[in-house]
Amino acid sequence: MHKGLRLTALLVFLAGAALDAGQQPPAQPPAPPPPPQGPTFKVRVDYVEVDVVVTDRQGNLVRDLKKEDFQVLEDGKSQSINTFTMVDIPIERADRPLFAESPIEPDVKTNEKPFDGRVYVMVIDDLHTRFGRSIRVKAAAKQFIERRLGANDLMAIVHTAGSSDANQEFTNNKRLLLAAVDKTSGRKLDSATANKTREFNNTRDLRQQGDPLNDPEDAERGFNARNTLDTLRNVADWFGSVRGRRKAILFVSEGIDYDIYDMIAGNGSNHHSASMVMDSTRDAISAATRSNVAIYGIDPRGLTDLGDESIEIQSYPDDTSLGIGSGSLQNELRLAQDSLRVLSDETGGFAVVNKNDFATAYQRIVEDNSSYYVLAYYPPDPRPGRLHKIDVRVTRPGLTVRARKGYVTPKKADAVTTANTKGPSTPELREAIDSPLPVSGLTLHVFAAPFKGAAPNASVLFGVEMRGRDLQLAQNAKVVLSYLAIDQNGKIKAGNTDSLAMPNLKPETRARIEQTGLRVLNRLDLPPGKYQLRVAAHDTNGGNVGSVQYDLNVPDFQKAPFSVSGVVLTSGLGAALPTVRADEQLKPVLPGPPISLRSFPQNDEIALFAEVYDNEASKPHKVDIVTTITTDEGRVLFKTDETRDSSDLGGARGGYGYTTRIPLKELAPGKYVLKVEARSRLGNNPPVARDLRIEITPPAAGR
Repeated sequence: MHKGLRLTALLVFLAGAALDAGQQPPAQPPAPPPPPQGPTFKVRVDYVEVDVVVTDRQGNLVRDLKKEDFQVLEDGKSQSINTFTMVDIPIERADRPLFAESPIEPDVKTNEKPFDGRVYVMVIDDLHTRFGRSIRVKAAAKQFIERRLGANDLMAIVHTAGSSDANQEFTNNKRLLLAAVDKTSGRKLDSATANKTREFNNTRDLRQQGDPLNDPEDAERGFNARNTLDTLRNVADWFGSVRGRRKAILFVSEGIDYDIYDMIAGNGSNHHSASMVMDSTRDAISAATRSNVAIYGIDPRGLTDLGDESIEIQSYPDDTSLGIGSGSLQNELRLAQDSLRVLSDETGGFAVVNKNDFATAYQRIVEDNSSYYVLAYYPPDPRPGRLHKIDVRVTRPGLTVRARKGYVTPKKADAVTTANTKGPSTPELREAIDSPLPVSGLTLHVFAAPFKGAAPNASVLFGVEMRGRDLQLAQNAKVVLSYLAIDQNGKIKAGNTDSLAMPNLKPETRARIEQTGLRVLNRLDLPPGKYQLRVAAHDTNGGNVGSVQYDLNVPDFQKAPFSVSGVVLTSGLGAALPTVRADEQLKPVLPGPPISLRSFPQNDEIALFAEVYDNEASKPHKVDIVTTITTDEGRVLFKTDETRDSSDLGGARGGYGYTTRIPLKELAPGKYVLKVEARSRLGNNPPVARDLRIEITPPAAGR
């Protein structure tokens, strides 16, 4: 049997061993830290959930199967399917103006529409990417994000090496995802074959027949393999709280760079990490199957003959028994790609190896995660720590079924609280704010606008609006609101929990809140950087819970020579929403509290406020500030401008407060871009601007 095929059989055996009932994985060496994208989640198995992809002989998805067409076996015994759902997720494209090259990022996020997209984590394996091929890895990753990620999808980015700020929390913001991919830097060690070939050349005159050849980087190679596999395991565990949908890990890697077979051959070399790498492989598969996560191994090299590595050994003899020469190099390639195949096959995904056509493979991944069946049954043996095999079959002939092949009942079902001492005060709130996906139930609209604050921080104004009909405003009603700002290293930089008590509301106040909703304003002091603002609310009387994740970029207003704050809006209609806590800094400059509303009737009027920061005020100059309303086709229908003079700042570093009003009666119903742009006449500073998407609707009745 070929060495590569024997390794495949070995890995499959190991994967199966991890699913043998009554057997527990051996203890592991210390694992690397979990991915920094947030707290650990509660994992429960009240029932076993299996998502199933079914294709015909031509590879087309089969969408017309019924519950009775499926059979689920656990440990060889047929199970009763309690829940059966056919999932068919549409692919949504981001709305963008015709004149813009890319969509305008929304400044308001909401959970009004329940999340119905696909969920991906892209694990980029820097540890198993050759530095010279980093560009190919980035190109392969970007191709999926740019061409296959829908506007209704969420993705997170995790690297196996590098600084934690290279990772990205769950978002559908392609700009942020692409920026995380750009931080990829390959760190793969030299080929073991190349290392042994060099040793052979250096010791040729001293070697005795039968002497082993050692890889000087074997220990580090084994550590890197375990580190990557443990990252997969941690991500799969982290994914465990997401229920009711298919979850995918896109594992972009050149494959695990460690020869497990050498341990079994036993040639007396220094190859000692094989058993630990096998354990880590098994644990990664077990975690993925336990959390119902499909892994898609993607080799970014495409169809490759390892030309770069081959050049290094082309003048040396070919002796696979010593691990040198071109034959050994080809074995390395096969073994690495086999690791991608095994991780994928055992978890219900598929491997993309030896393929230059990523477009077709990526389309198939999207289809896998768009149309599938979710089956659920109650486990016959719910005891913790047990491992069980799953076999899903269909009665219709000629079909192929892909699903996870087993699961492990968790040993614990305890929630791990967040590190924030002022964190969520109810279990429902904690679970919502820890969720990687937005939670619908209590509808929230969240907006945020950074302003210059006390150095070195910015003052970030944010507002949370709750829909009135989701609240149960009985006597002594209480809404608990929690918010956290998490930086790129996964650390909580600011946050708090507010309890909004509403005792003995007057009937007219209760009616107004029920009709319009409730607004809460607050501020956070944050240093410059990128954050995910997590907001969750819990109506403790009615029980409704909701959460939103908001991507927040805080500029360095102190250092930038010329910059603009966020833009806040208000209107006559929007200001009618009761506000629990007003913002004292905005009271003098806006006729009403800032609002999340971005859809306005024609008989309304918008008022906006922004600040333009000029850190070169010591040099006399003027600044132009312009507000425009532009159609999707790029036609300007409204424009107002004014000029400021640096003398207004008295020579100090500071900002120009800017307000304007926009009557809407002359604008036809439709979608528009509201833009606030500032330009300094000093030097070559580029203009700074904020773009907002707004919509004008027919006049509101009674106004």
